[in-house]
Amino acid sequence: MVKKVVLAYSGGLDTSVILKWLQTEYGCEVVTFTADYGQGEEVEPARAKAQDLGAKEIYIEDLREDFVRDYVFPMFRANALYEGEYLLGTSIARPLISRRLVEIAAETGADAIAHGATGKGNDQVRFELNAYALNPDIKVIAPWREWDLNSRESLMRFCELNQIPVDQKKLDSKPPYSMDANLLHISYEGGELEDPWVAPQEDMWRMTTSPAKAPEAPEVLTIRFEKGDPVAINDEALSPAALLTRLNELGGAHGVGRLDMVENRYVGMKSRGCYETPGGTILIKAHRAIESITLDREVAHLKDSLMPRYAELIYNGYWFAPERECLQALIDASQATVNGEVRLELYKGQVRILGRRSETDSLYDEAVVTFEDDAGAYDQKDAAGFIRLNSLRLRTRAARYGAK
Repeated sequence: MVKKVVLAYSGGLDTSVILKWLQTEYGCEVVTFTADYGQGEEVEPARAKAQDLGAKEIYIEDLREDFVRDYVFPMFRANALYEGEYLLGTSIARPLISRRLVEIAAETGADAIAHGATGKGNDQVRFELNAYALNPDIKVIAPWREWDLNSRESLMRFCELNQIPVDQKKLDSKPPYSMDANLLHISYEGGELEDPWVAPQEDMWRMTTSPAKAPEAPEVLTIRFEKGDPVAINDEALSPAALLTRLNELGGAHGVGRLDMVENRYVGMKSRGCYETPGGTILIKAHRAIESITLDREVAHLKDSLMPRYAELIYNGYWFAPERECLQALIDASQATVNGEVRLELYKGQVRILGRRSETDSLYDEAVVTFEDDAGAYDQKDAAGFIRLNSLRLRTRAARYGAK
């Protein structure tokens, strides 16, 4: 029997209905948890809404620094991309929410947690796998898998019957697609975007200027890295959240970071999503640039070979799984020498690397690579034996079976 449940509460229509539904269906006390992780909307109004709906304990927390420092930056050390394109903006926010739900449940003596993810999407999987990894005995309530309120009309009837105030003006102005925002990105799904042939309307995009209308003058900036994490822009030291915010502003102004893709959801279906990740797009390009001169070749190639698996783990909801933690330990160990600066240019939706340097950890040796006289740093005659040995298996095969 559930006596108290912690609800991930946004203050919007769906989670307000869920709050009241939990009280009526389960007869339980509801604790609300509202997180500010950079979604760009005021979270404090959720307090009054939760109080009006009978919530006795209300948690509203600013988790922007936690989000970037403990989740976004570790992910970017891996250069993680899902299916070669998606920077995992929604996926990486879910373990943070799950962790706080479980922690608040322990703090308040709650028996269960609840979320507003639908039964068709990835988020239900992410919330629950991450929660069970932290507390195997926690009960999870997912109303969208239980109730019969499967349309906007039925939700509105429930509001009317239970005296839940609805801001009709705000509801009428709601965009014709689903949005999810945090400090790393905004995602857009549903509505007209469900047809993968239909191009998104220009006024859909919130974080980025159209590349065609971006400034004619490029923006040049320098990012400094320490142990794989960005720590300063143009010599100005910034906290993780402040740094990502600044890059979002710079990248957004120059139209950087738009993505339109069809991805494979973990639950089995293909889904079309549009994403804006301006700061993240800059960061992954800059991080790879500083790694290019500070990582050993085989370490870099090993990281690249593991990255798709690492990205899948985050996308599918396994942040707190032992395999992700093992991969993270390897990735973090590789970042000890990833120190230095990258200079880059933002222009009309593009990020172009202009230079990279590391005074302490560069493996780039101009004396060896030069096309001029290298004063004996590299003996070109050595290449003949190298090629001879590496071609042995190819020559043996050709001698046996003949030329292709």
